[in-house]
Amino acid sequence: MKNTRLFTTFLILISAAIFAQNGRFREKIEQVKSLKVAFITNELALTPDESAKFWPLYNAFDEKQRDLKKQKIGSFVDRRDDAALDKMSDKEVTALLAQMESNDEELYQLRKKFTASLKGVLPAIKIIKLKKAEEDFSRKLLQQYREKGGRK
Repeated sequence: MKNTRLFTTFLILISAAIFAQNGRFREKIEQVKSLKVAFITNELALTPDESAKFWPLYNAFDEKQRDLKKQKIGSFVDRRDDAALDKMSDKEVTALLAQMESNDEELYQLRKKFTASLKGVLPAIKIIKLKKAEEDFSRKLLQQYREKGGRK
């Protein structure tokens, strides 16, 4: 749950920073993706064979994960302040809670399926290192954003 919050916060901060930079959104996204690929490849010490099998799986997983997180964030955008939440009926709150739980379950199942698919591609230790590398990359990117004046 902590990782989901960190990643969601990271996405929001990166999105805001990217939008603020005069339409260079796609360029920045591609730059971050390239840095992430290099970081993960280095941290996992992927062989060319492992890399050829791993990246198509990872990219498909990452895209699905991003879509699910966009859905989750989208459902909260209109209700992010207390006044909007207070105006919701019990039925709406219950539906929103069910949607949140469903989304979290989908993310969990997606991760579980992805991990299972990796077992035929990477040794178990590299699968564990992948999770750590993803967290480390997010942490470093957020730290770099803060250091470069993201708090303006």
